[in-house]
Amino acid sequence: MKKGYLIAGLGSALVVAAILVLLVILPQQSDNKELEQKVSAIEELAQLEKEEMENDYQRLGEQYGEMMSQITNDSLIAQLTREQLRTQQLLEELKKVKADDTREITRLKKELNSVRAVLRDYIRQVDSLNRINQNLRQENTQLSGRLEESHRQNQNLEQQREQLTEKVTIAAQLDATAINMTALNKRNKNAKKIKDAKTLQVNFNISRNVTAENGQRTIFVRIQTPNGSVLNGGGTFAYENRQLEYSMKKIIEYSGEETPVTVYWQVGEYLEAGEYRVSIFADGNMIGSRAFNFEK
Repeated sequence: MKKGYLIAGLGSALVVAAILVLLVILPQQSDNKELEQKVSAIEELAQLEKEEMENDYQRLGEQYGEMMSQITNDSLIAQLTREQLRTQQLLEELKKVKADDTREITRLKKELNSVRAVLRDYIRQVDSLNRINQNLRQENTQLSGRLEESHRQNQNLEQQREQLTEKVTIAAQLDATAINMTALNKRNKNAKKIKDAKTLQVNFNISRNVTAENGQRTIFVRIQTPNGSVLNGGGTFAYENRQLEYSMKKIIEYSGEETPVTVYWQVGEYLEAGEYRVSIFADGNMIGSRAFNFEK
């Protein structure tokens, strides 16, 4: 009989332990999934830009080939051949570079601009020689079609890049959570009635966000009273092409990790009972809002 009780007790303990493990692991898995999605968007954006550069190098190399097939000037053909080989070599270098290698991508982007400039100069030389015949014009028509297709591909890549950029921008936006406002009396204790408040204390957290830029941030807190007016803090800030009054502001140092923030508003006027709304802004965005009701 005692042995049966012991086994039942061990079974209950294992169930409790399993529940505790799930409560710890599941939130972490959710955070990791969100982080992986944000990082994936950034990596995909860089990959699209690299593919667009590869497409440009390929197109420029084909233009050199088309030009050489329609001229008879050996010296000019030799020059075009060297430039075409250089373009192909740069394309091969680009293919071997990782999309997140910023230094190499920047260097190869400058080389791409140089290739374009050299190609434009040779086009002017070929035109000045006036050696282009009807066959070349027909080939140019075909080339124009390919260039148009290449242009359409680049437009599609650009649209995808813009969409990803928007996603990354949204992902990098700060988020204010756990917003709370407390009315304090003259002893800095919780005031049961709003009329007894001498200080309004607002607490919140700036959430962890590894995609957001680190550094100093100016946080604006805006408190609206039940009649819709704003508890004035003596200044304004820009929001959606207009200036809004703020109640409090604070400069914080943000490192990408969750950051607690506390601000105070000293009561200098009569506060009526009712609903007060706290709205929090940073970087031109509203990052959190919550309403609070206070008794008379």
